[in-house]
Amino acid sequence: MVNQKEQVKEAVEQTKELAVKLKAETPEQVMDPLAELLGQAQSAYTAYVEAQKEVARAYKERDQQVGKSYKDAEHQANKACEKAVEQALRDRQKAEQQAEEVYEKAGEKAMKVYQETVRQALQVRTETIEQAWKVSRESGEQAWTIFQGSNGVETRSH
Repeated sequence: MVNQKEQVKEAVEQTKELAVKLKAETPEQVMDPLAELLGQAQSAYTAYVEAQKEVARAYKERDQQVGKSYKDAEHQANKACEKAVEQALRDRQKAEQQAEEVYEKAGEKAMKVYQETVRQALQVRTETIEQAWKVSRESGEQAWTIFQGSNGVETRSH
């Protein structure tokens, strides 16, 4: 393989040397107009092919830039979405904590209202029973007094 490379290299060198000798030996001739036109056409075609290659490179570069811009926009959108979701989670947790605190306070307040209502109800019950007992006792004493007075028993006056 190395031998083939050397042979090819040697053949290229020989061809270059031959081309230089031929150019030096041939006298300059007047180019005919057709050959000149063919040369111009060949130059124009070569320029056209090069321009096509340049346009293809420009399209490829533009496509890469658009792809990069898309990836950047996608990355930014993902980051923004991620931040928004994290913030929403923090907000939800905070709202839940506040709701729990409000619930606990409402429970405590309800318990205080319950206890106060029970205390008042017990107090009213006690007062009502005492009042009823007093009225019952006074009625009983009155009835006894009336009963004793009708039996001929004298009562002492004070």
